[in-house]
Amino acid sequence: MRRRILLAILLAVTVTACALGIPLGYSAMEMVESVTRADLMSRSQQITAALDDEIAQNHDITDLSVVQLAVPKGGQLTVTMPGEVELHLGDPLTGDTISEEAVMIQKGRIRLTIDAGPMRTRQAQVAAVVALVVVLTIAVGTVVAMVTARRLARPLRHVADRASKLGAGDFRLDRTRYRLPELDMVAEALDASALALAQLVQRERDLVGDVSHQLRSRLTALQLRLEALAMMPDDDAASEAREALDQAERLADVLDELLAAAREARAVGAEPVDLPQELTAIANEWRELLRQEGRSLRLRLAPGLLARVTPARLREAVGVLLDNAYRHGDGTVTVSARGGEAVGGETVVIEVTDGGAGVPDDLAPHIFERGVSGAGSTGLGLALARALVDSDGGRLELSIARPATFTVFLPVPKAGNVRGVRWPTERSPR
Repeated sequence: MRRRILLAILLAVTVTACALGIPLGYSAMEMVESVTRADLMSRSQQITAALDDEIAQNHDITDLSVVQLAVPKGGQLTVTMPGEVELHLGDPLTGDTISEEAVMIQKGRIRLTIDAGPMRTRQAQVAAVVALVVVLTIAVGTVVAMVTARRLARPLRHVADRASKLGAGDFRLDRTRYRLPELDMVAEALDASALALAQLVQRERDLVGDVSHQLRSRLTALQLRLEALAMMPDDDAASEAREALDQAERLADVLDELLAAAREARAVGAEPVDLPQELTAIANEWRELLRQEGRSLRLRLAPGLLARVTPARLREAVGVLLDNAYRHGDGTVTVSARGGEAVGGETVVIEVTDGGAGVPDDLAPHIFERGVSGAGSTGLGLALARALVDSDGGRLELSIARPATFTVFLPVPKAGNVRGVRWPTERSPR
């Protein structure tokens, strides 16, 4: 892409420079010759006027020294009078010459001749200047083309990378904008598509899990009935019941596989994460931005907290909450993390709150809906943050409207507090 843009701009600059430079060079060379001939004609007229004065005073014009000053250096003057021998002033010239003639009132004529070499030299100099201007124009065009191609190609590559990540299932928002209206529109469309796809994928995964649960429950009931039939004294009926029970168990295995796959898909890339360390790194990215607005960011983190989460999704989700507090909140922003004792210690809780006016009552029930915003923003951030948290098996809620307090519930590792280990999803129905 960058090469094509560069070549297109260079071609346009080169064609334009040549289209203007060639006629300009030709016109400049013609102008040099025209000025030279005009000078010769002016000198010729001066000479004829002087000779006419001499003839009118009955002076002998065989001596042409009276007009010697009007003859260019190195030039030759030839005077032709009717019935008389030609008179010459100056050395004879051969080769490439330029001549101009003028008619005398006394029925004579003169011819003034000079060597064309100096004029050709000036023409070559003018042509060289025009060629240099063309070359400089193309050079400047090359620099402009390179800068323009880089400016256009870099955002295009970034947009292509974002589209590739989106196709690979990375639905995080990217707030990079390019100061090019068309590309910014594409970036906004990608953000909206990321949110829509994240919600769609989440609904599909939830549907698979729900259907698997329901089928598993019905299948369990069917297995119990078949086991009862297999105990009947009728051998034929018992045999058929055992065959049906075998088929039901195979179907149960298939459903277990589907359920396990649905669970694993919800938390692809999830791993035990040290929350204090991760949240401290996220907070450091926002602390300076808040400080510039005269605000502060406070951390309240219980030590040793581990959560089973995808680090990139956690950074994006908490980043959205901090951005929301920065844009719509006021005062000190507080990020806290603690264990979820209220739910049996199986979750950890992250809270982000600020000292602003909070969320209006009419907006609070719809705060996580796509396109809903109370201050003119896109309304995509909180919806995507909830989808990202849900993808890791967590939950994001607006726990307090005034002041605005958002709470993230995340699952803890099941196999012990060992960092750096990815825990496999349990392959059994809930």
